[in-house]
Amino acid sequence: MNHWRMSIWRFAIVAGALSLLSVPFSAQAAKPELKGKFELLKDEPSLHRPGKVKVIEFADFYCPHCHHFEETGLPLLMKEFGNKLEITMVGFPVIRGKLPTAFDMYEQAKFMGKGNEMRAILFRTIHKEKMDGVLDRSIRSLLIKEVGLDVTAFEAGMESGKPAKAFEDGRRWGERIKVSSTPSILLDGNIKVDGANMTPENVITIIRSILEADAKK
Repeated sequence: MNHWRMSIWRFAIVAGALSLLSVPFSAQAAKPELKGKFELLKDEPSLHRPGKVKVIEFADFYCPHCHHFEETGLPLLMKEFGNKLEITMVGFPVIRGKLPTAFDMYEQAKFMGKGNEMRAILFRTIHKEKMDGVLDRSIRSLLIKEVGLDVTAFEAGMESGKPAKAFEDGRRWGERIKVSSTPSILLDGNIKVDGANMTPENVITIIRSILEADAKK
């Protein structure tokens, strides 16, 4: 887990000490039309669609910095770019000693069309309501109902093993691209932004330059 402190994300996030940073490529070194500091992953395919930026956030529900990004960073990006962003969270645990239940719940909610709602509720439950222990069936049922999903169908989905597999696939994805701190983001499949580069100004600069490059084509 890396250490963040408030700066601008209206109270922004700055990555710190425990990030194991690779040397980032400059925008000019990677793609002449892009600006900002990032690492271009040459072995990963671009998922870019003109006029849209795909944002994959690697995050841990138990990480306080990920909770802060959920409350301040994502709203700032949405305010700046709106429906030009497609944002998805991928569970990437960095806090040791926690069961994967929250991640499995998020994946099952995604399968049922309520991933964003479950994500917000899980962050709130864990960090604001301080329920960071075992999410047993009684607690889960309350959260599932709050999201607006059928408890029986949800639990059946959890027992199918599909959410656990989706979580493991996401975790292996993060390991493959060497995510070393949370939150980290992957833009359009191959533009990694993490560690000291995870400042609001830099992320906004990169996304804006991607969209501006589209507009020039």
